[in-house]
This record gives sequence, structure tokens and C-alpha cells, in this order.
Amino acid sequence: MAAECKNILEVRNLVVHYETDEAVCEAVNDVSFDIGEGEILGLVGETGAGKTTIGLSIMGLLPKPPAHIVSGSIKLNGEEFIDEADDPKSFFDIAGKLKIKKVKKNTEKMFRTIRGKKITMMFQDPMTALNPVHYVGDQIAEVIKIHEKVSAAEAQKRACDMLEIVGIPAERYKEYPHQFSGGMKQRIIIAIALACHPDLIIADEPTTALDVTIQAQVLKMMKELQEKYKTSMIFITHDFGVVAEICSKCAVVYAGEIVEYGTLEHIFNQAQHPYTLGLFGSIPNLEDETDRLKPIAGLMPNPMNLPPYCSFYERCDRKCDECKKKNPQLVEVEPGHFVRCVFAECKGGENSGITGN
Repeated sequence: MAAECKNILEVRNLVVHYETDEAVCEAVNDVSFDIGEGEILGLVGETGAGKTTIGLSIMGLLPKPPAHIVSGSIKLNGEEFIDEADDPKSFFDIAGKLKIKKVKKNTEKMFRTIRGKKITMMFQDPMTALNPVHYVGDQIAEVIKIHEKVSAAEAQKRACDMLEIVGIPAERYKEYPHQFSGGMKQRIIIAIALACHPDLIIADEPTTALDVTIQAQVLKMMKELQEKYKTSMIFITHDFGVVAEICSKCAVVYAGEIVEYGTLEHIFNQAQHPYTLGLFGSIPNLEDETDRLKPIAGLMPNPMNLPPYCSFYERCDRKCDECKKKNPQLVEVEPGHFVRCVFAECKGGENSGITGN
């Protein structure tokens, strides 16, 4: 019997609000998921669903104010740190195997120690992620010097090696970001992300700004490097094609909630939530002869005024009176496959919520 996969990241009941004088934006609502060692989880959903906020929460990069972590637990390698800065009743747990004193928990200094070494994030636009007035090689070397405590010469040598690994000649070390194409800039971002061999990479739509051909090349390279270094990854996207290409698990996010979660087999072949089915119905299929696609009617609800019942109710073509009575829980309809729907609750009975190992 194969050994059970160790969880690199465990997120439990994460709730994040953006609080302003006018209203409270409920960006993330009771989100839970696991990522095992070497796994890639795809977070899929419309713009504004809360995917990036989940990633920023894990990185400790939420803008405070107005962002506020109301409750939840995030563990990296089983270690947790409690956040008492906002509310004694709320907590934000994040740590690696680094020996960080708990009295320093959730400080910017602590997160700087973790970011780049244990967790790193790849942002959507490589041009804004890179410093335009520094050599690209120096930007890779900086990460290595900070976290690996090596000499400048050693950091430069390792930065050159990383450039070669992502397919850029080391001779281009002393060039600026504007001298590279969009695809090559994204390769430099990947080199920075992998420079210290982190346990977890959060990739926030890293290929959205690239054309299809370059996107395929970057995805192929990311997959190969992820397998080489055994790095776990959260891949934020709105493209199921990308999920099918690179991910091992998928979480469909809607109005700040995970509405369906499971393996690719579960999501692609046994999808049950009406929103997931609607997303697949909006994708062209070369094997079917159809005159028009079937889009999901309506818009996502305003996160500043979410209904007390199912958030997808107004757009759902399967809605019933039961859907307006409460907000359904995430129910395990089969091992490893979770669905947030009243129909799933009827099937799943008591087996609800992601509980981990």
C-alpha cells in the first residue's frame, strides 16, 4: 500500500473581509482545502470570485486596511502561528520549518522570512512584478542572497544557473526587463519563484497575458520544473484547459466559496454543481455540432450584499424552494469529491466538510 501523501498546506474555514466605511465586502467565505506534497491545485472561477484574495491571504500580502482575516486556519508543513493583531478571536496560522519565535508571529519580518523561501507567488503581469531599473539577473540573485545566506558571487552564479534552467542564456544576466518579450519575462518570474526551491508556489494567472503558443510553452516548462523540484502549487486561473494541462486537483470558486472540489476525474467527468456544469457548457466542444454556446445567465452577486442562502440561486437552472432556506454546506458526495449544493446534501448526509487527514 502506497504511503499517504503529506499535506504541505492545509486551509480551514478561511474568511476574509474588505471593510470600508460604506460596506463590508465578503471576499472569501469559509474556504477549506489541502495540497499534498508535489500536488497542483487549480483554483477556477470568474473574475471577482475571491481566488487572488485566497492566495494573498496565504502569502500574508492582504492590504490592511481594508482587508481583515475574520477567521480561519492556514498551516504550512503542519506548523501554525496565531494572529492576534486584528481580533483576539480570529487567527491566521502560517509557518514553515523555520525557527521563528512565536512572539514575532504574523509580523512583516516573519513573512519576509517565509516568502521566497517556503512560499512564493507568481503574479499575473510579469512587467509589473519585475523592477524595471534592475538587471533581471540581480533580481534573481537578490532572493538567493536573502534566504540562502550566500556570498554575492555565489548568488550570481546560482542566478545564472536559474536563467539557463528556464531557457534564457546566462549572458543576458545584465539586461533589463524591457529587453525581454512577455514570455521570457514570465520565465524570469518562474526563475525567481524557484530560486530557493520553495515548498509551495502560488501562481496567479501567470499565462493570461501571453498568446496561446507562448502560453503552451510556459505551461510545459512550469510542469517540468514542478516535477523536477517536487514543488506543490496553487494555480489560479479561469481556464479549464489550463487546469486539465497542469493540475492534479481542482477547486471551483464562486462568490468567495468553494462550490466543488476534487480530482480532475471528479471535476471533468463527474461534475455535480450547477455552476461547474454551466462553466463546462460555456466551453466550445469540437465533437458537438451546436449553433450557439449556452452561457450562464446573470451576474455573480455583489460581495457587499451576499444573500443568506445559496449564492448561485439567481443564476441556477436547477433551483428549488429548498435552495432559499439556507446556504448549503460543502458535502463529500464520494471520497475526495466535495460539492456545495442542497442536492449534494441530500446525497451526502452527515459526511460534510473537508476535515483533512
